[in-house]
Amino acid sequence: MKRLILFDVDGTLVWGGPAKDAFTHALVEVYGTTGPVNLVSFAGRTDPQIARELLRKAGLDDARIDEGLPRLWTLYPRELERRLPAKPVTVLAGVRDLLAALEDREDVAMGLVTGNIREGARLKLGSAGLAAAAFPAGGFGCDRESRNHLPAVAVGRAERVWGMRFPPESVVVVGDTPLDVECGRHFGARTFAVATGHFSAAELAAAGADHVATDLTCTRDVVDVLMA
Repeated sequence: MKRLILFDVDGTLVWGGPAKDAFTHALVEVYGTTGPVNLVSFAGRTDPQIARELLRKAGLDDARIDEGLPRLWTLYPRELERRLPAKPVTVLAGVRDLLAALEDREDVAMGLVTGNIREGARLKLGSAGLAAAAFPAGGFGCDRESRNHLPAVAVGRAERVWGMRFPPESVVVVGDTPLDVECGRHFGARTFAVATGHFSAAELAAAGADHVATDLTCTRDVVDVLMA
């Protein structure tokens, strides 16, 4: 049975970059406010979820928020692309070796499950020198506002790309936040949590991850767990 491995992006594959600044700049352009950015955690949330929470706290109703979203998703990646050369995204330790090892296997398919809108994910991966083509299928924040629905979106696309079924037991969601773990469990996939973001190994274990690692540097060990 072919294994489908779905990776989160920020905090799992890459780190840093100007996304938050680009996002808040675009919010001001579209809505005239960022909302209370210091009071809302971005970790593990989808871009639409972040925008809605910020703007609700700023006093905007959902109708006004929804009206501006198409323009927001045009301006934000444009601003992100403009800022990335001065503040590029970096690849986390072990990621290149892990992806190379998985790409060499006939029994592995790789995709993404990320709160980023599709273009934001593409720009971040490209800035870090990771080809988006290595992940032919994915579920993105622009597909569903709730992250829990994204694994199903990614799996549906993967089944069309590879022309085969990926039942939940063949899917592994890899991420760095409790919300990554939650979305994988919601779909019925196995979950591999890595403590390279804002959450400790203990917090990820408490969230119910099937396996927790401090990082992705031990390529052979990580592959063994993903393929188990």
